[in-house]
Amino acid sequence: MKKAAIVTGASGLVGMQLLHQLFSSKDYQYIVALSRRELALKHSKLVQVVTDFKELPQINLPEKLREKNMGGDLNSLITGLETSSLELHGYCALGTTLKQAGSKEKFREIDHDYVIDFASWCKKLGTKKFLYVSALGADKDSKFFYNRVKGEIEADLKNISFDYLGIFRPSVLSGNRRESRLGEEIGRVVMNAVAFLGLFRKYKPIEGVKVAKCMVHHANADNAEKFEILFSKDMQQF
Repeated sequence: MKKAAIVTGASGLVGMQLLHQLFSSKDYQYIVALSRRELALKHSKLVQVVTDFKELPQINLPEKLREKNMGGDLNSLITGLETSSLELHGYCALGTTLKQAGSKEKFREIDHDYVIDFASWCKKLGTKKFLYVSALGADKDSKFFYNRVKGEIEADLKNISFDYLGIFRPSVLSGNRRESRLGEEIGRVVMNAVAFLGLFRKYKPIEGVKVAKCMVHHANADNAEKFEILFSKDMQQF
């Protein structure tokens, strides 16, 4: 069965690396990227769908694709979605920071609500496997707001019955971002020093491309477990 990937959060560090890994993968015929604005990126496999995430639960993807299908290039994708003849994998690298969001309420809306809405929407489309970029300290009982929200997302994703759910918990991410995050820059310096000293190796910063490679690998593996959590130490080999 041919495969298609549905991706959100593609404009971020991991998300952009994820797109490139999906482009080079022989496993996928189509990559559908949902984003708030058009990405400055072109590829024969890529189908971009500009989306208001508040309206995502009501969006009919085949109908959206018909609006873009002027030359008939998307006929196979549309038919595959409507006849369930495509194996669908959902990839979610969506997330923000408290500073970017502007408030805890807005942060929770983006990081939690939009992620769960996307996962539920993917499930309705017939998505078999779902892969989500979380955070190393994710814990629904954490005293820290950021970690608590990430933990709640993971718990809510487990309630959606995918054939396979992969949770990826990277440490501080390294790589080229479009925007600078001072806190992460400081964190990378500190964590690199800690790792160099041989302490807390699980906190060693990890490149976004390694996270992306690990996600694509596990999506296309014969998964023995229905649910698994992958930590930075598991991703470093990629």
